[in-house]
Order: sequence, then C-alpha cells, then structure tokens
Amino acid sequence: MKKSVLFIFISIILLGIISFFGIKSLIIQDPQPESCVVETETIIKISEGTSYDIVFSDSHGDHYYINRGLERGLNLDSLNAKVLNKRVTLHLPKLWLGTSEHIAQLAVGDDIIFTEFSSSDTATED
Repeated sequence: MKKSVLFIFISIILLGIISFFGIKSLIIQDPQPESCVVETETIIKISEGTSYDIVFSDSHGDHYYINRGLERGLNLDSLNAKVLNKRVTLHLPKLWLGTSEHIAQLAVGDDIIFTEFSSSDTATED
C-alpha cells in the first residue's frame, strides 16, 4: 500500500515538472534573430485581433500576429498603406513544437516596420 502511494506521489511530481517545462517552452520571451525562422509572404489582409493584437493574413491562408501591436503604437491604417498586398519578411520564433505565428520582426524590403530584437520593444512607424 505504501509503495503504491509513493509511486502515485512521484508520478504526480514528475508530471508537474514535465508540464511546467512544456508550457514554459511555449512562451516567447526576448526573441533573437538566430532563434527565428525567416519567411517571405504577401500580406492580403490586416485586422485587429484579440488583446490589441494585429493579425496579418497571407495569400496562402496563414495568419501571423504582432502581440499587443496596437498598444505598442502601431496603427492599422498606416500598416495597410505600408504592408497590404506587398511581400514582407517575417521573423517567427522557433518553439519546441514548431514555428510560432508570433511576429518578432516585420520588414518590407530594407524597411523594418516592427521589431522586438532591440533591448526594448520598438515600433518603428512614421
């Protein structure tokens, strides 16, 4: 009886540890260029998402987002003028389970529209 209780206790602790590290590996913190996948896409739609996110839809039906982009000083009208129907370069953080849809950097040609790569969150919009 004591062995089965000990086994259950150890199993619960191990499951908790595995869950903690599994969830922690899905959190994006301080992304860096070397830890990102770079994709080039044509953006066909820009919209407001939940929690002040800005959602970008590409010509293949995929969706990417700038986390709390509206709170960071980005503007949908300005983004539409700069990004809509243009080829953009996206830096998307790699996660344990694959590539995130979170945009760490967005550029049109050599013009960086948004980046998280500097030491502070910077939105570079005119």
